[in-house]
Amino acid sequence: MPKLPRISGAEAVKAFERAGWEVSRQRGSHVVLTKSGSIFTLSIPLHPVLGPGLLRDQIRKAGLTVKEFVELMKSE
Repeated sequence: MPKLPRISGAEAVKAFERAGWEVSRQRGSHVVLTKSGSIFTLSIPLHPVLGPGLLRDQIRKAGLTVKEFVELMKSE
């Protein structure tokens, strides 16, 4: 299992967009992402470094594994 990356909120938003999530709205420092067919929304704070628990929870809600997420990070 790959190690969870230490990334910023902006980098996480870009990776989730590559997975088909779309920015729905932003209020303050939080970006809300939605995806048709999903019952979840992802709320990503635009912090310099996201906490590992928060990032792991958002990856799980997105229906991804850590390995899939890391691959999305690499594909630019």
